[in-house]
Amino acid sequence: MDYIFIIGPSAVGKTTLAKELYLHYGGVYIEQNMVPEFAIPDTAEDIGVFEEQLCWENTLAQIRFFHNRGFQNIVALDFDDVRARELPLLFKGSDFITLKLVSSDPEQIRRQMTHRKNNEGGLFAPDRVERSNEVIRGRMLLPNEVLIDVAGKTKEEVLAEAVTIIDSFHPDRDYDYVPDDERHYLSWVQSRQLF
Repeated sequence: MDYIFIIGPSAVGKTTLAKELYLHYGGVYIEQNMVPEFAIPDTAEDIGVFEEQLCWENTLAQIRFFHNRGFQNIVALDFDDVRARELPLLFKGSDFITLKLVSSDPEQIRRQMTHRKNNEGGLFAPDRVERSNEVIRGRMLLPNEVLIDVAGKTKEEVLAEAVTIIDSFHPDRDYDYVPDDERHYLSWVQSRQLF
């Protein structure tokens, strides 16, 4: 596989899965939050939108850099779900899969969010996580996107399911795709009424 993208709400287990997939396949591991710190110019109209756009473009550049150097199994994550809408346009013709992690048990994500606050750090938004899970879970599947429901599963079970899916997946390299309305996607930057 050229690229393995992981999408989902906060605290669903994206980073945990991504690190394990990286170890399993020995490719590359890239999170959008790995972008170096940079100053926001005074001319930026919207600081959040400007910062997210630069981080997204930087992540894409890193992904392409490693692929151009011959790497496979590039695991990339931690971008707004609305960016998932762009993946089929940007990576058409390549072997990619997008794993959309969600939970049919919203309480499980709330527990993981609490665990995150107490042990791991990161975005802590318990009042928003259920809504974000609902939005991401409810939107249509995109080309080469597969849903994994993590409800009631251990991290080992989620990893085993993801590896089975990836190893048996045959990416569609030639598809017709017109992105639907971006308001159907979660964006932490452009809140979509989540805040």
